[in-house]
Amino acid sequence: MDTDRFDRRKFVKGVGAASLVGLAGCSGGPESGGSDGDSNGGGSDGSDGSDGSDETETETEASGSETTNIGMVYATGGLGDGSFNDQAQTGIQQAADEFDLSYDESEPDSVSQFSTYQTQYAQSTDPDYDLVSCIGFLQADALSQTAPDYPDQDFMIVDSVVDADNVRSYTFKEHEGSYLVGQLAGLLTSRSFSAGDSSTSGDSTNVGFVGGVESSLIAKFEAGFTAGVKAANEDVDVQTTYTGSFSEPSAGQEAALSMYSSGADIIYHAAGNTGVGVFQAARDEGKFAIGVDRDQSVTTDYQDVILASMVKRVDTAVYNAAETTVNGNFEGGTATSLGLAEDGVDIVYGTELGDQIPDEVASEVQSSREAIVDGEISVPDSPE
Repeated sequence: MDTDRFDRRKFVKGVGAASLVGLAGCSGGPESGGSDGDSNGGGSDGSDGSDGSDETETETEASGSETTNIGMVYATGGLGDGSFNDQAQTGIQQAADEFDLSYDESEPDSVSQFSTYQTQYAQSTDPDYDLVSCIGFLQADALSQTAPDYPDQDFMIVDSVVDADNVRSYTFKEHEGSYLVGQLAGLLTSRSFSAGDSSTSGDSTNVGFVGGVESSLIAKFEAGFTAGVKAANEDVDVQTTYTGSFSEPSAGQEAALSMYSSGADIIYHAAGNTGVGVFQAARDEGKFAIGVDRDQSVTTDYQDVILASMVKRVDTAVYNAAETTVNGNFEGGTATSLGLAEDGVDIVYGTELGDQIPDEVASEVQSSREAIVDGEISVPDSPE
């Protein structure tokens, strides 16, 4: 979908802990930061765009009584990550473009702030939010407490299942898409391959995986990637590192540099904004990287090193929840899982390097995609 045409939104910057305490008891929703569409809510360098202050900008938008109001609580790492949060934002932007819908956005700085933002939206009477969208598995614990306290408030969550009658849960089969990019990495690292200023050695014995916060969710990315690598070449090992953060590019860069120096020539990340550092390391070392969640050869400035991305249609989940809310048929107490068969995940080749990948390699990957959809290949969802 064309994200350039989405320019109508209201925006809330993450505020300091002291300010959150003061806001938690108010009857209105979180204050909305002004935006006329000329900002993506985050820095172009992949940061969350915050200047570290507690200042919150305000925009007043008149809305009729029939307008649907949605509150967005993003994952830590913030907007401008070029992947997970930005993909969620694309979904709500599309919904706002197509329906009579108004939305507010919040960017928590830490896990401890999730409960406060969720509660603020649920308590708000001006506006009265029809849906609160919780982006990321780290929100599950907070939502498990918040949802029962506000049984008349509808919530949705991405990447986790919360068992409550007023919560709709969306999960993805990340391991299926990760298998495909793993196979790509395994096939290319086993041959001499050059594109742009990067190359593989042809006799490499390993590739790399950089994860953010270690969890069963991110383990699905690792498991699928490793299975795909091994399917391509059993002799290729996978170096794995978890940085413990989704918002520290420097940690991603350090982890990737260590892997490249240990012989890896392709690294796949599932680390949010931390993954930007992986791309920088690939450029520094003349190696390759694989993006995640969105086509990161489009959403970042590292198209010269990104072979492909494992796209995860968080935007589809956000859009679907918004659409059903607008239409009055939102179904709480349900869970939906999206994989290759449902176009919930997939492999997308890089805009600059994709057409240089050998046809026989792309053909093998496509064959595996079809085999997974047909049930002929079963992809593990946890590391062995």
